[in-house]
Amino acid sequence: MVITLTPEPGAAIHLPIAGFDARDDHAFPGRRAVVVYLQGCPLQCGYCETASSMGPARSAAAGEWHAIEGLLAARIGEFDAVVFSGGEPSLHPDLPAAADACQALGLAVGLHTAGSYPERLERLLPRLDWVALDTKGRGIDFDRISKRSGIWQRHARSLSLLLESEVPFECRTTLHWRDFTLEALERLAMTLADCGVRRYAIQLARLERCLDPAYREPVEDAPPREALEALVRRLNRHFDHLELRG
Repeated sequence: MVITLTPEPGAAIHLPIAGFDARDDHAFPGRRAVVVYLQGCPLQCGYCETASSMGPARSAAAGEWHAIEGLLAARIGEFDAVVFSGGEPSLHPDLPAAADACQALGLAVGLHTAGSYPERLERLLPRLDWVALDTKGRGIDFDRISKRSGIWQRHARSLSLLLESEVPFECRTTLHWRDFTLEALERLAMTLADCGVRRYAIQLARLERCLDPAYREPVEDAPPREALEALVRRLNRHFDHLELRG
């Protein structure tokens, strides 16, 4: 849901708000969470669902976060967590201050990120109660899928930070058969398991929402659903929690 905000002059925290979702069952497991979408992303994944609603990157207008903070404060009791998503929320330097403001309201704080800015994630981690790390591919496949070179190393650093921290997290991979084969998906999952990832979600791309028109077309040689489900069953023993969504 895209909302219209009335700027409040003098607000100290500047975040470009793209939307607000009052209900997302997968945003923060075990919590009643709302999702605040922040505008802007350095990646150009063909399967992206939010790019059309994000609009072009922009600077935050004065008071955008102030309006969201007021909305959150007015609805305390309806939810117990806030998740920042995007786009790429860690793109914005004022995000730690917004996380602090949410904690001051008594809310847990979650983050959805592709790990593109590990130095900012490191600063955020003490403020976070949950992270969903968008793992787009294995090694250089990450760069190919995101259409941005050099990102996979930054993502790997972000994964290391999460593994070294005590913050609960899951890795998530959006599966589009233009980007993956079953074998490539299995290699990625096993690499994550070998690194120590205990929670993993594979979520199917929704073709009708994809950014790239080519991604909205079915892939003729895509494996059948049964083959994917069989792979998930084989992989299940390597994780504490493995989920196929969609």
